[in-house]
Amino acid sequence: MGVLDYDALRRKPVEELTREEAAIELERLAKEIAEHDYHYYVENAPVITDAEYDALRRRNEAIEARFPDLIRPDSPSRRVGAPPAEGFRKVRHAVPMLSLKDAFSDEEVYEWDRRVRRFLGLSEDEVIRCTAEPKFDGLSCSLRYEHGALVLAATRGNGYEGEDVTANARTIRDIPQRLHGPDIPEVLEIRGEVYMPISSFMKLNEEQQKKGQKPFANPRNAAAGSLRQLDPKVTAERNLRFYCWGFGEVSSMPAKTQAEFYDYCRRWGVPVSDLIELHDSIPALLDYHARMLERRPDLDFDIDGVVYKVNRFDWQERLGFVQRAPRWAIAHKFPAHRGITVLEDIQIHVGRTGALTPVGILEPVNIGGVIVSRVSLHNEDYIKGIGADGRPIRGGKDIRIGDTVVVERAGDVIPQIVDVILEKRPPDAKPYQFPTRCPVCGSKAVREFNPRTGRLDAVRRCTGGLYCPAQVVERLKHFVSKRAFDIEGLGEKAIEQFFDHKFIRTPADIFTLEEREKKGEICIHCLEGWGEKKIENLFRAINARRRIALDRFIYALGIRHVGEVTSRLLARHYRTIEAFLAAMREIARDRESEAAQEIDSIDGLGPVVVEALHNFFNEEHNWQVINQLLEEVTVEPEEVPAEQSPLAGKTVVFTGRLEHMTRDEAKDLVERLGGHAANSVSRKTDLVVAGPGAGSKLKKAQELGIRIISEEEFLKLVGLDS
Repeated sequence: MGVLDYDALRRKPVEELTREEAAIELERLAKEIAEHDYHYYVENAPVITDAEYDALRRRNEAIEARFPDLIRPDSPSRRVGAPPAEGFRKVRHAVPMLSLKDAFSDEEVYEWDRRVRRFLGLSEDEVIRCTAEPKFDGLSCSLRYEHGALVLAATRGNGYEGEDVTANARTIRDIPQRLHGPDIPEVLEIRGEVYMPISSFMKLNEEQQKKGQKPFANPRNAAAGSLRQLDPKVTAERNLRFYCWGFGEVSSMPAKTQAEFYDYCRRWGVPVSDLIELHDSIPALLDYHARMLERRPDLDFDIDGVVYKVNRFDWQERLGFVQRAPRWAIAHKFPAHRGITVLEDIQIHVGRTGALTPVGILEPVNIGGVIVSRVSLHNEDYIKGIGADGRPIRGGKDIRIGDTVVVERAGDVIPQIVDVILEKRPPDAKPYQFPTRCPVCGSKAVREFNPRTGRLDAVRRCTGGLYCPAQVVERLKHFVSKRAFDIEGLGEKAIEQFFDHKFIRTPADIFTLEEREKKGEICIHCLEGWGEKKIENLFRAINARRRIALDRFIYALGIRHVGEVTSRLLARHYRTIEAFLAAMREIARDRESEAAQEIDSIDGLGPVVVEALHNFFNEEHNWQVINQLLEEVTVEPEEVPAEQSPLAGKTVVFTGRLEHMTRDEAKDLVERLGGHAANSVSRKTDLVVAGPGAGSKLKKAQELGIRIISEEEFLKLVGLDS
């Protein structure tokens, strides 16, 4: 497509993007959003505002909606939330705690309504009743009741695995220890939000300041910090509250609608907001949104929008989920808050990939009840306000230390700068000079030429690679992180400590710590804070990870564009480490090999992943790391469920007209039964369901000798023919 103006591409409306441009945008968006997720969820130090983050996600989702076959395996629409914090037992959610798709305009809400109608096959005149609820800005929590008694409380975590906070949750007065009333299911998971009233938050911060301790940034952070206290007595001292907004696993649901479920909750003693309403039209829902926005300043708790949910449970079940969110619900967010403050400094953060990210340090300012002190400055072009080609860039300003700036936030701690008040600029303020050497290791920091865009990358990266302490340490932290090897006791501080003392340089070094300690080659017990018991526990935790699941092993390698979801897809496809590595050797030799084409045909993967795998496994030092690691660990094969559905592990393609369900419902059914719904026929296709009007896909399936069945046979196969 020739030389591409990357900033112009970002400004280009989604409906005007070509297919190639869309692929480039999705790649860049996935990369940017993943970096911001890492800052927010792993480092607890976000560098971008909620409004800006949401804008990135919305553009990503809009492009995916227009080009669904370009959806990447590392797409942010496939990711959920944060990993569990250290210090609490991990809990696997019986039913995932996924997030909601956001809407920022009335038109987006109308479009959601149209999508629901299309999926269900409803006319425009059909009434869809929806609950309208406040969207609480707190910490999501799941309460598990068995025979009416509270047995477990868990945080949302990454949506699939959270933290056991039962002891702390029992101290919250709103949470009933035992349910009372009619029709209580034997097993009932109540989902809701733990929050701190604003009045309690203000009082808590006054106490923090009197003690000389750092105040909490906002009520959400205060609630999260209070619920995650290792000592439940501290949690009990904080005035935490709870409101129910849904449910997880239920043995038998007595209600048939969302509104009826809330009525049951009230009778069972579970707190439900009095602000919830039931409406029959989108205009009525939008009116609710306007009224809640008006009431927001007078509420004693934070809300950042409202949530609409299809009321009928049978419709909710049919609609199901797409990627990280339910189709039957949407969050209608509120607009952003603004404030004025001074930019006191610009600091450079060096990330795990070597990217130099500037962070603005602000004179603390209260914006909408939140104390804001940091702001993302993105890259050097953003700070200068012009790109490498000399042209102005979107959103960029001539930002200088000492400037008075207008900042905006929309429910997040870290805002964005939306304007610079030039009249208040100090006379000695100079244009900021972005460092050309890494502030950590002193290596050159360069902007690489991107052949895809035909211009320099916006991000400047350290060339120190594995020699840069910032990158090496962060790679090791990623390796032991919760979603990778998950080695208890080997947290960020321990990694930094062991690295500083040259105990570890590669992942394999972790598994030789015990042997080297016994031989006297290293001395862990000589380090501050490392007693005999702690060292014993560490060695036990390391040895417990000498057997690791294939998907975790792949994810732990830190391959670019191969995140948690992609790792699962690769593990599910190859099943064993031997098969995976054999294919990777082939891809390393030839990116156009049969193995590469095989990956390219897997729904959810594609050429970007193939290129990333080729680049990674084409490097000999990466094979050295893997081979050293495999001398220390055993990678377990991907397990096949004992009770397989007839579609488990199979790739299914639908062609022609379906008469008993919509195409979306059929694909969703395949995914729920452990199969994979593909859009095109290939040699890896296991089954083709052909209806009236089937064309080229049917012909190709016949040529390849793939099993072909009718829709009726498909329904019989999955047990829906009665």
